[in-house]
Amino acid sequence: MALTEPKIKNAIIFIDGQNLYRAAKDAFGYNYPNYDIKLLSEWVCSGHKWNLNDIYFYTGVPDPQDDALWHSFWSKKLSYMGRMGINIFSRSLRYHNKDWTCPSCNKKYTSLVGHEKGVDVRIALDIIRLAHQKTYDVGIIFSQDQDLSEVADEVRRISAEQNRWIKLVSVFPVSPTYQNKWGINKTDWIKIDKKIYDSCIDTCDYR
Repeated sequence: MALTEPKIKNAIIFIDGQNLYRAAKDAFGYNYPNYDIKLLSEWVCSGHKWNLNDIYFYTGVPDPQDDALWHSFWSKKLSYMGRMGINIFSRSLRYHNKDWTCPSCNKKYTSLVGHEKGVDVRIALDIIRLAHQKTYDVGIIFSQDQDLSEVADEVRRISAEQNRWIKLVSVFPVSPTYQNKWGINKTDWIKIDKKIYDSCIDTCDYR
């Protein structure tokens, strides 16, 4: 039996900050996270007449001794977002050596690469927790991480248990040059083109 779709739909935004940055970099060529999360969230919700109830933002942040510039950048940007009422979840990046081959000279190199630990797990837990608490009707995920398709399965089970209509949506940049044109499986997809993204850029450069 089909569940009754509510006339008024309350939405919560979940944003994987690094996933969104990498997608915008590949799609539009931006070389630092220049998005304004609140503007992007308002654009998505206003376009579908969803009530924007809350925003959750997740990112890894380098320690100052590992990368002083980007530690400072994220400290300032997250502080600004926190003052706007955005819920922040950040974790220190963990580093490991990665081998790679230079395509032009065919020489092998090793570089230090930062890795987020626990961010994707936290996003999944919050999506499921807030669905159980009946906090949202529409969960909007700014990510293309296919691991979150398992979360979509769990939210469907919660919807059936509660006999309540719930929608999950994934939002991501698109362009002719960006190869990854798929949102999270088992969710609805909303695509951001360059015109929309450029209208939601943070006017402050925290570098």
